[in-house]
Amino acid sequence: MEREKELTKVTLIGSLGNFVLLVFKFVAGIVGHSAAMVADAVHSLSDFVTDIIVLVFVKIGAKPQDSSHDYGHGKFETLATLFVALALIGAAIGIIVSGSVKFVSWLKGETLEMPGVLALWAALLSILVKEILYRYTAARGKALDSPAVVANAWHHRSDALSSVGAAIGIGGALLLGEKWAVLDPLASIVVGAMLVRVAVELLKGSAGELTDSSLDEEVEKEIETIICSFPQVSEPHNLRTRRIGNRIAIETHVRMDGDMPLREAHDIVSAIEHGIKDRFGRNTLVTIHMEPRPTDSDKNT
Repeated sequence: MEREKELTKVTLIGSLGNFVLLVFKFVAGIVGHSAAMVADAVHSLSDFVTDIIVLVFVKIGAKPQDSSHDYGHGKFETLATLFVALALIGAAIGIIVSGSVKFVSWLKGETLEMPGVLALWAALLSILVKEILYRYTAARGKALDSPAVVANAWHHRSDALSSVGAAIGIGGALLLGEKWAVLDPLASIVVGAMLVRVAVELLKGSAGELTDSSLDEEVEKEIETIICSFPQVSEPHNLRTRRIGNRIAIETHVRMDGDMPLREAHDIVSAIEHGIKDRFGRNTLVTIHMEPRPTDSDKNT
């Protein structure tokens, strides 16, 4: 419950910043005659929408396990990450298309409209505010182990980068004159390509979790090392791992002395579970299947 409150607080702070910025950007873009700033405002609007998505799915993902979700609702948070990544790709493609259309128009000899100083100030303010929001949201998302909030932090960073492109284009046009107004669409195309790359990485991670991809090989080796640190067990095998929202699930088989009393075997397995949870978090799901170690008589039969 405390984690849910913290995630909600972080996202609400970001959504408030996004709402204020998108209103200011729309006004600055219209008054300052800057198509780049209007496009940047649309990007902020996409940020605001994804904030709402994250708020809804974090609320659902925090629900405990029930009869319909035996492993809890953690993957709803992963689903939110997927939606944020898709929204980010959509915003990036929109920026690239918009910049490309303006660039083609410039190549055909059309004169691009000169932006106003108000649009430049809006871009600079957006860079500052969104970078602060990115650092704050990313730090809290990592501390709370929330992929959805970390993904949303990158949406803040994407808006800052978008504003950098707008600032370069607007500032370059104002400083160098009307013939350099083409800097605006060129910068937006470069920024859009950078955003697509970030979004694809987020998309790969969330899609992997939703399709139950295994944890990294290094993590699985660390799990086996923890298991093998108990001398009473050997040959961990059939290791299966996956991520469920902000926690992981681990299943494995181990071999033990077949003549060992059940209570002693149970205590050893419980100790292994505690060791794994101490390393990967108390809410880690651990399932260990015990098998008797083959004896010489078994080998001869």
